[in-house]
Amino acid sequence: MVSRKLKICMSVSALFLIIVIAVIVALIFTVFKIKDPVVTVHPIIGPGSLSVTNLSSSVFIPTLITITNPNYGDFRSVNSTGHVNYDGNVVADIPLASNFIPARSQINISSNAEFNVAKMIEDPKFLLDIASGTLNFTSDAVMPGKVIILKFIKMKATTHSSCDISLGIVSNRVHVESNCVTKIKI
Repeated sequence: MVSRKLKICMSVSALFLIIVIAVIVALIFTVFKIKDPVVTVHPIIGPGSLSVTNLSSSVFIPTLITITNPNYGDFRSVNSTGHVNYDGNVVADIPLASNFIPARSQINISSNAEFNVAKMIEDPKFLLDIASGTLNFTSDAVMPGKVIILKFIKMKATTHSSCDISLGIVSNRVHVESNCVTKIKI
């Protein structure tokens, strides 16, 4: 027969184990729940940066991409490329270098968007949009990488980012607005 002390010890151990499991499950579904990162695109357009001398050439526009990681896990991305679309056609590529984004922090990534001016001019809507003073672009980027939680749990993850970028040109002044939706998949 099992002694009374052993039964009490086993009961306390089982109760402690149940409490620990309940706390871990609660943390996974609350604090450690994966949240989507926040991405903002800021094309850096100064006076004269949009002038094009050769219509068949490319225009390089410096771009600052701000990524905010609201999660309790770090994210390490690998090299990838983002694409800028105008009226459904890819008109620019943005190289995205590998980065380390610490947990609950924000980083800025500098890159150059290479716009193919000839592709934009070929579009029949281009001159109408220039006359109206607004150019609307969309951008898509996929950043594969790894999520690192508590320095030893590593999982593959991919972020998908889609942005609507509006470039307003009024009396030689350029105003840029971007609205991005980003999802992370593990």
